[in-house]
Amino acid sequence: MHDSIHTHLRQVSGYRFEASFDEWDGKVVIDEPAPMGESNGPNAAMMLSSAVGHCLCASLLFCVGKAHGELEGLSADVETRLARNEKGRWRIEGIKVDMKVAVDDKDVKKTNRCTELYEDFCIVTSSVRRGIDIDVDLSIERPT
Repeated sequence: MHDSIHTHLRQVSGYRFEASFDEWDGKVVIDEPAPMGESNGPNAAMMLSSAVGHCLCASLLFCVGKAHGELEGLSADVETRLARNEKGRWRIEGIKVDMKVAVDDKDVKKTNRCTELYEDFCIVTSSVRRGIDIDVDLSIERPT
């Protein structure tokens, strides 16, 4: 685990961006749904929704593994509710995560112990729950 993550966004066309990361060799396409974008990839709200769900699943899986247990299956459905604020701007109103775990009888006790712990170790969910300070710098450059 690194103490920071470096993400680079580059506009491809319209609202379609390519995201790359110093810590990973791959690239992800991010886009807005039509009519603004072309729906060529998830948008930022979808990425946040999947990040919350993935982080919770990974934290539970890690805890059960540390307890020398094993899960037979793990899935999550994440509903991210959007609503307009008092200024009429779209905001994320809430996130509901429904997780399903399949576990053998021999690992139930280990899994039950982890159900009390895993959320506290989820970086994304814990951070989103308490709010995150965001510092934005915008510089305007002339094309060369």
